[in-house]
Amino acid sequence: MEETISLKELFQVLKKRLGLIVIITLIATMTSGIISYFFLTPIYSASTQLLVNQKKSDEQAYNVGEVQTNLQLINTYSVIIKSPAILEKVKDELNIEHIGELSVTSENNSQVVSILIEDPNPVMAADIVNTVANVFQKEIATIMNVDNVSILSKAEVPDDPNPVKPNPTLNMAIAFVVGAMIGIGLAFLLEYLDNTIRTEQDIEKLLQLPVLGAITVITEEAELQGLTKNQPTRRVRGESVGS
Repeated sequence: MEETISLKELFQVLKKRLGLIVIITLIATMTSGIISYFFLTPIYSASTQLLVNQKKSDEQAYNVGEVQTNLQLINTYSVIIKSPAILEKVKDELNIEHIGELSVTSENNSQVVSILIEDPNPVMAADIVNTVANVFQKEIATIMNVDNVSILSKAEVPDDPNPVKPNPTLNMAIAFVVGAMIGIGLAFLLEYLDNTIRTEQDIEKLLQLPVLGAITVITEEAELQGLTKNQPTRRVRGESVGS
């Protein structure tokens, strides 16, 4: 006989294990918040933009083919910016040994190249990305004979920089959902492993037989109270005593 579980039984399990679910969810959320605020190193980002194309004289005009060629070269510029030919010179100028995570992208398939760097120090992040742009502007003329690189915007450090990661609010929200899922899963697992017989329905499921009757458990105190209540009384000298 195939065993089915109704929605009512599911809600009963959740209600029964609600305390466990809440505790696991709170522990997961609090742990995520503590780690995000006190243990993870804040990471800051800085970015700059470059316009890379071939230098044209006043008489020459741009055509669609040349623009498409420059767009196709954006991937090449991205590789060059991340190459040791550029980054090693940046390290030498700033006297550093390591450069954080560097990403290079094009703005909506345009000839504008965005350079973004992430670093635990916001001032260092701005210095690195600006130095990368300057070194690329100087070296690309030798590497690819491109002589028209313009720096559209330089990275600046705000008065109150905000880290891009970690995001404690997002981390805690994710931990809350994951903790709740773990708590619910554990609740159903414990219910599945619990073989205790508590009700007549449990007996019917286990034995596949109908329950004909049930015997109520009577405690000694309840029995004494029942006997006292049922005893006749007689009055002796103004006092009521049992016969």
